[in-house]
Amino acid sequence: MNTAPQPSFHLLPGDIDSPVLLHVPHGSRVIPEEARDGILLEDHALERELDHITDAHTGELAARAAAACTAARPWRFVNNLSRLVVDPERFPDDREEMRAVGMGAVYTHTTHRERLRGPDLDQRPLLERYFHPYAQAMTAAVDARIATTGRAVVIDVHSYPTAPLPYELHGTGPRPPVCLGTDPFHTPPELRSLAEEAFAGFGGTGVDSPFAGAYVPLKHYGTDRRVTALMIEIRRDTYMGEPGGPAGEGLDAVAAAVAELVGRL
Repeated sequence: MNTAPQPSFHLLPGDIDSPVLLHVPHGSRVIPEEARDGILLEDHALERELDHITDAHTGELAARAAAACTAARPWRFVNNLSRLVVDPERFPDDREEMRAVGMGAVYTHTTHRERLRGPDLDQRPLLERYFHPYAQAMTAAVDARIATTGRAVVIDVHSYPTAPLPYELHGTGPRPPVCLGTDPFHTPPELRSLAEEAFAGFGGTGVDSPFAGAYVPLKHYGTDRRVTALMIEIRRDTYMGEPGGPAGEGLDAVAAAVAELVGRL
């Protein structure tokens, strides 16, 4: 676990005429000291939790995909901090179903439903310091793509474990090599079809199982059809050792498929 200070997130420029934002929200293991102080786990247990909860190598995956694009290179919005600090993809209020297992915008429990933070923790400082600035910056990035190209396409880059973890609310469903998370308003059928074609060679592509939905800034959510979105969940045995192991040869194949999808957008 690296606790060195650094910016909470980065927007990495692509080509000016690209509408695509590759969003990497869960790829980091970095926890700043101020956030570490509120976590109950000992260092060894925290490292093990990071193995389970981190979408390892997804930052590198997005970087390789962007570099492989032969048309307009996508923009990349990368979270530099662990989702154990805050999870920027959660609703910050009662709309978030993962609050039922202690995994709202600020996690209070682990992947194995053990206590991560104490019951009396005031979550507001973490939300003010990390969650809201991230949301504002992501909103601005989407607005910039709309202003320049007339639309924005948010492609979430995630991974998930081969075997379900205890925190999963929908872990009994199919676990295909590639899961496509969709939103009924922001994921048009054409976008889903393009992704299914791009990932056709991975042995199976499923939709909304075991994870559903796609990230859209709240400013645009459910109201602005210029913003389309898709979540790509890669089963980890496809490209890495589990849990928290090194990337394997499959990483290049996944990156090529992402690049192919981006090129069609």
